[in-house]
This record gives sequence, C-alpha cells and structure tokens, in this order.
Amino acid sequence: MPEPIQISDRQPLNSIEKSLLENQVIEEIRNVFDPEIPVNVYDLGLIYEIRIDDDKNVHILMTLTSPMCPVAGILPGEVETAARATPGVGKVTVELTWDPPFTIERMSEEVKLMLGFM
Repeated sequence: MPEPIQISDRQPLNSIEKSLLENQVIEEIRNVFDPEIPVNVYDLGLIYEIRIDDDKNVHILMTLTSPMCPVAGILPGEVETAARATPGVGKVTVELTWDPPFTIERMSEEVKLMLGFM
C-alpha cells in the first residue's frame, strides 16, 4: 500500500498578512523608548528595516544614535523582546548596524517637531 501524501497545513504568508504582522511588530517596538530622549525607537528612526518570512520569523535591522550610546548593550535586546511579544511571531533576530549612520532626518515629522528640529 502506498504512503499517504503529506499535505502541509502551513501556507506561505501573502503580502497583506506580512504587512499586518509587520504593523503589529511595529506597535510592539513603539513600547521601547530611548532612555535619553523620551521617544520610542521606531519613531526616533532607529529601526531601518523589518523583514518577515513565510514562517513568521522577524529580522530587524536597527542602529543607535551613536556607537558610544550608553544603552548599546541593552536596547537591541529590548527591541527583540518587544517584537517577540507580537502574537504569532516565530523567531526574532536583531541586527545592529552603523551604516548608514543615524541622522535626525530618520526621525518622524512628529518627533522632529516635538524635539524642536522643525
């Protein structure tokens, strides 16, 4: 008797599902604040990219305001923890980069206005 055909119940995420999950991850990351500036790290412009694969694994590319940032050892971990709190997310990885370097142009318009840069 032949082996039964295995049908995977996992369907790849479509672009809408990826976008919805990315928005949920962003909302969780918005709970992480830079301790020196009363602004969350997403709106501050420290998150460069969020990639989500078909298994709902999340890869976050981020920077800090400066390589000498006093929270360099903990802030990426806080971002990872926040992203993991998103329901349905698989593995989460955070990659820290200095290229391109952070500039105030990465801040949202609201943050620039709040901090007096506009």
